[in-house]
Amino acid sequence: MLKKATKARANRAAGKRVAIVASRYNARYVNSMLRAAQAELARAKVAAEVVRVPGAFEIPAVASALARRLAKPVDAILCLGVILRGETTHAEHIGQAVSGALAQIQIGHSLPVIHEVLLLENKEQARKRCLDARHNRGIEAARTAIEMTRVMRRLGA
Repeated sequence: MLKKATKARANRAAGKRVAIVASRYNARYVNSMLRAAQAELARAKVAAEVVRVPGAFEIPAVASALARRLAKPVDAILCLGVILRGETTHAEHIGQAVSGALAQIQIGHSLPVIHEVLLLENKEQARKRCLDARHNRGIEAARTAIEMTRVMRRLGA
């Protein structure tokens, strides 16, 4: 569990830009993470641009386009999605493909890509990770984005 960003650290993120790529699939859970992430970024005075996509598999294409974009560059990309396992291995394949693609984008562009595309066993796990205000992964993702903008600034990236 990440520690809450202190005001001093959060204020050092003021003026940064974060793009959030959020899946519309499993909307109840993703929307909760999105609202929590937006609120956390707003508290830190970080500008957030939201791009919605149909499902988790589409997230890397948009993340890649955002990483390449020159007109409105971003300091980090936060990716939100929920994949629930079913009776086949389809969910696992989607999860692996998304994870690999996001890692490549992050490395290829030296840009923080925060991966909160959750592969979960069931709706109970989704409720605990997405709807519980105390453990909402959207908050954790936003805090990670804030921290990574600070780390990258320190490195001169």
